[in-house]
Amino acid sequence: MHIPDKWRVLSAGFLSYMFDAVEIIALTIAIPVLMLALDMSTSEAGFLVTATLLGIGCSSVLVGWYADNYGRQKALLLCLVSFGALTAAVAAADTWLQIVVLRFFAGLGLGGLWGVVAAYIAESWPEKQRARATSFVLSSFPVGAGLAAGIAALVLPVYGWRMLFLVCGLGSVALAAILYFYLPESPGWARQREQAARAGKPATVSVREIFAPGLLRHTILGTLAASFALTAYWGSTTWLPTYLVKERGLSVETMALFVVILNVGMFIGYNVFGYIADVIGKRRAIILSLMGTVVTLPLYMLVRDHTALLWLGPVYAFFISFAGLFGAYFAQLYPTHVRATGAGFCFNAGRGVSAFAPFVLGWIASQFGLATGIALCACFFLLSAITVFFMPDGDRHAAQAAVTPDQASA
Repeated sequence: MHIPDKWRVLSAGFLSYMFDAVEIIALTIAIPVLMLALDMSTSEAGFLVTATLLGIGCSSVLVGWYADNYGRQKALLLCLVSFGALTAAVAAADTWLQIVVLRFFAGLGLGGLWGVVAAYIAESWPEKQRARATSFVLSSFPVGAGLAAGIAALVLPVYGWRMLFLVCGLGSVALAAILYFYLPESPGWARQREQAARAGKPATVSVREIFAPGLLRHTILGTLAASFALTAYWGSTTWLPTYLVKERGLSVETMALFVVILNVGMFIGYNVFGYIADVIGKRRAIILSLMGTVVTLPLYMLVRDHTALLWLGPVYAFFISFAGLFGAYFAQLYPTHVRATGAGFCFNAGRGVSAFAPFVLGWIASQFGLATGIALCACFFLLSAITVFFMPDGDRHAAQAAVTPDQASA
């Protein structure tokens, strides 16, 4: 049975980004256990996530450049193999510093995947379905987060943290082996490369192009918007499991269940906002998503009753849909030949800037408590919404943009 390429890209992107989330969230869930096993301070534990995000920030240039020059498929497989193998290697680590180094290099693949997937969808799906397709693929992040929590609930109490990282890492490597035979190259990228070659244009894409006149404003504002939003997201997400255990008295097993349910709300939000974005526009949908988090995150920190925590968590998570919407929005602002570089730079440079949020929030928590520190993240969600307000209407921009090679042949 022949499966159309766009559906192959959709399913491969979904599974790949799901494992991206597994590798990232497994660390945040394991932090309370790692702190005990390796005698880490709160700040040291937070720096494990910081190291991962610093690697993700560096990936904004490296993997995007590779994908634009050598293809989406090769870049996606490279990301899966690299972060999978390095996550599995954490199982053999004996010191805090070893884990920091491994997480930094794993971050190069973890961050690069986002831009590759966003470009893949933009070049494989029609514009009128692009936001929902991108949001669906990136909604695999909460699925992966829930999967990581489920694996942790089964593995941590019995086999410990080493087995958790080994299982999660090897899963990504196995997926890469399968996708090598399943995933086609992006038709938009391949067509653009052929036309550029016939026209005698340079074969190598330069990162400088996303800072050229006409794209510079998109790059600066997009990076700022992502930086504010992801500072808030990683600051709150990193410490949420620890907050539930230490300040709300949940057991590790119950906390893992709460994280699973919270991510169900996030998955629903991603897909609902994908449809909303295709109706009202991507920029407006992003602002709506961010403002929802501004309201619900402080409320979640005020709740003490465990039942209320269980139900309010998914409501807050429902509005954390901006990452999926950023994928469709940023990709639409850049032409095909620099799409992975441009979209990936905005989002992953933002993740790099947010790298110190877990570390700083760990210090704030030691002074004022985790609930206060996490609630302050709502201010950064608000700053992101304000920044997006001043960005161009992505749908109108796409319709009025100069015709690129792949559009000319469409």
